[in-house]
Amino acid sequence: MIYLDLFLTFLQIGAVSFGGGYAMISLIREKALLYGWLTEEELLNMIAVSESTPGPIAVNMATFVGSTQGGMLGSFLATLGVVLPSFVIILLIAALIGNFLKYRGVQAFLGGIRPCVVGLILATGLTMLMSTLLGFKTIGERLEIDVNGIVILGLLIGISTLIRKITAKKPSPILMILISAGLGMLLYSL
Repeated sequence: MIYLDLFLTFLQIGAVSFGGGYAMISLIREKALLYGWLTEEELLNMIAVSESTPGPIAVNMATFVGSTQGGMLGSFLATLGVVLPSFVIILLIAALIGNFLKYRGVQAFLGGIRPCVVGLILATGLTMLMSTLLGFKTIGERLEIDVNGIVILGLLIGISTLIRKITAKKPSPILMILISAGLGMLLYSL
């Protein structure tokens, strides 16, 4: 039954994902593609939409996947599944935080998890970069370079660098998303 599959799949993702929404993207991608819930292109579009809408990316993606597969109930169950483990863990940590972090075992556990989280985020970013800009999804597949995407990336890097030099601050993510959307509308409509 799709509802149970959605809930259990996102419960599993929520239970084993450390490092927040970005670390969850690779697991969501794996499961969504495995079950045929989304294509690679739909997934990349969903990541872009999730990045530009309010709320945590993993919750937005769970809601979207659930909605496409099971309507309103599917979106509710997928979202509940992905947030329930974190909610329970945070409640437990909040109750025990005073004594929790002083244990070497807890510090060692968290120290060991950090490199894994960084690796998951980097692998997801690299996969998205190769798929989006180079059209590279599987080994042996012909590259289809997206010149517009590369131009937009280059312009965003340049704009970000310019803003940092002028203001000595990082540019607003909202500003960068709006600039990117404008550049996309301009370059992809030509």
